[in-house]
Amino acid sequence: MPDARQANHHVGDVPMHVGGTPLDPHDGQWLDVVDPASGATIGRIPRGGEAEIEAAVAAARQAADDPAWRRLRPSARAALLRRAADLVRERLDELTAIESRDVGKPLSQARGDVMSGAKFLDYCAGAVDKMHGYTIPVEPGALDYTQRVPWGVSAHIVPWNFPFHLATRGVVPALAMGNAVVLKPAEDASLSCLALADLLTEAGFPAGTINVVTGLGSEAGAALASHPQIDHLTFTGSVATGAAVTRLTSDNVIPLHLELGGKSPQIVLDDADLDRAIPVIVKSFVVNAGQTCSAGTRLLVHERVHRAVTERVVEAVRRLRVGPWHEDPDMGPLISLRQRARVEGFLERARHEGLRPLVGGGVPDRSGFYVDATVFDDVPATSTLFQEEVFGPVLTVTPFTDDDMAVKLANATRYGLLAAVWTRDLSRAFRFVDDLQAGQVYVNSYGLAESTPLPFGGMKRSGHGRDKGLEGLLTYSQLKNVGITYA
Repeated sequence: MPDARQANHHVGDVPMHVGGTPLDPHDGQWLDVVDPASGATIGRIPRGGEAEIEAAVAAARQAADDPAWRRLRPSARAALLRRAADLVRERLDELTAIESRDVGKPLSQARGDVMSGAKFLDYCAGAVDKMHGYTIPVEPGALDYTQRVPWGVSAHIVPWNFPFHLATRGVVPALAMGNAVVLKPAEDASLSCLALADLLTEAGFPAGTINVVTGLGSEAGAALASHPQIDHLTFTGSVATGAAVTRLTSDNVIPLHLELGGKSPQIVLDDADLDRAIPVIVKSFVVNAGQTCSAGTRLLVHERVHRAVTERVVEAVRRLRVGPWHEDPDMGPLISLRQRARVEGFLERARHEGLRPLVGGGVPDRSGFYVDATVFDDVPATSTLFQEEVFGPVLTVTPFTDDDMAVKLANATRYGLLAAVWTRDLSRAFRFVDDLQAGQVYVNSYGLAESTPLPFGGMKRSGHGRDKGLEGLLTYSQLKNVGITYA
């Protein structure tokens, strides 16, 4: 696997992981792995489809029904998780390089993603033997209590922007609660998910408990979502694809956990500490080149500080270091030529709507899939840029006159994933906390350094269900009630 010093290292053919062993595609079809920083092909992954999904689900079903796995003590599952966490840390540099090259993100950002996987493993290892049921008072001579039990076969479809982070965020709690997993990563970035499966198997997870099938979403993804033998599905991606996945699962009537993106606001009040706010605001929309559902892409600014904020944001954007992953810049390329074209389409549409960028707005003259970090000012709530998720480093700035207007603007999209308020007045802050329609709300920050225990998920069309923390573990179990008459 690649080393951080080998920018052009070729990874070769990387097989799928099914039933504890490597698996090549049944029909011999492969997909190219492309380095987003150069556009060069650096390897291949299998183009799996129905046959490979069938094999993976069958392996997971066998593992899920095996008493040796189903009845394994929580403390024993915890030991497997701790061993896997140790392996992630031992191979941190290797996994970081895989993630950086495959997605095109800077090394330090990829390193943080890999470390988040180790933290998920540690957290679940410490929590899995504390998933208690409870007793319910009933009539004399009877006992009633509840148990948390696994779904069985847990299916996961993850996108290409944070493959290792998002895979571990779902796969790890699913395994911790006793499920068997079938993971379908995005075809644009599958390498770290395949490495994760190898690592979990090495840690001692039984054959069939972790399976990874690569391929196109319309083929392998659709086959997994519609498979009658899966018991639960987690999907992270766009609203449109999430709706399609929902339709595919409807005949089988299985529970869905959906995380479908965002258009998150950062609200700067007139008393905000700008020295603290500006670096966070800029980082929140350029991290991973803006390709994150939680990006803070709408900047709502009180009119009294509008000019000062925009000037400082533009100055900070102009100082950004942009380059390939192995140089560890502030911002790398987009994932693919297709994604760059999509972002360019949004920029062109903004110009047609009469918007002009304060900085950026184009594509740099270099190889790879880069796009300039871009800031548009005075963007109305009716604008496409204000309403739609661009999934690129594009920030809109919209001034407001009072707190009520700020809340109205913040809630004026179909999304509700994150929101942030910047103010020194905690009374004002708590009013915003009560009124903002978002699954996570931050005051004077945009996320916390230790995020593993914090429930993450959205409102409105940002999806439903929660990842991370104790809520994330509960997602991958169902409640069984037991009533016993003994008199």
